[in-house]
Amino acid sequence: MPIKNYSDHAANERTFLAWVRTAIAVMAFGFLVEKFDLFLRFASASLGRGMPALRTGRVAGWSGLALIVLGLAIVIVATIRLLSTARKIDDARSHLGTGSKLDLTLAVLLTILGTSLFVYMLQNLLTAG
Repeated sequence: MPIKNYSDHAANERTFLAWVRTAIAVMAFGFLVEKFDLFLRFASASLGRGMPALRTGRVAGWSGLALIVLGLAIVIVATIRLLSTARKIDDARSHLGTGSKLDLTLAVLLTILGTSLFVYMLQNLLTAG
């Protein structure tokens, strides 16, 4: 006996998996941001006079941590949406769309983090050169 609304449930699961992949990428990028700052500190210290001292602040560490937390939030939101959508697919009643406030909030947070990292790196490049 086939599963009722199988194609809708499969699409819901594919969307969930896409959100999870995105969350993993965001968390990995956060880890990379924090570790790259650590690498820059060790590289500038070991090269001594050959490389101007970089102003490494806490921006990269906090940005990396924020990206990791944002990735976790994406997983939680994706799980809630998966379960909610699965219930709505099986419900005989018609439902309105969920809206995109949360999606826009996540996009704005990523934009703010990306902009702060850009400014941080630009500032380091300009002061090092």
